[in-house]
Amino acid sequence: MALDGKGRLAIPTKYREMLMQRCGGRLVLTMDPDRCLLLYPFSDWEPIEQKLNALPSFNPISRQMQRLLVGSATDTEMDNAGRILLPATHRGYAALDKDVMLVGQGNKFEIWDAAAWNERFSGITELPGKLDEALRNGEMPDGLRDFSL
Repeated sequence: MALDGKGRLAIPTKYREMLMQRCGGRLVLTMDPDRCLLLYPFSDWEPIEQKLNALPSFNPISRQMQRLLVGSATDTEMDNAGRILLPATHRGYAALDKDVMLVGQGNKFEIWDAAAWNERFSGITELPGKLDEALRNGEMPDGLRDFSL
């Protein structure tokens, strides 16, 4: 996928209708600690924002998460051509230039610089070894212990 000269991203056609039905095309764009952007339907973002705002503000890590995720959250709306504008600050944070990847993650999308995504995804082949090591060391996250496909 490519950003146009104005920093707009065309949402793939197969997702446009779903997003129009689910949230009327109203979306929230925010920054992720992994240096990508997160794109949520507005209705899915609200409970996340509430949870983030409920974190203890005197905890430095909680406060940084609030600043990053809530502080950078911006409302956006799909135009008639199914495009959204990625503000320059957000594009700069995620080092988005021209080629980008839109990665579905259940109730949200991640927006990555294509080269950064390809580099990150190439490391996915190491996952089975990391899972085995985590299991041996008793470091397997609770949600993955009984997970099956």
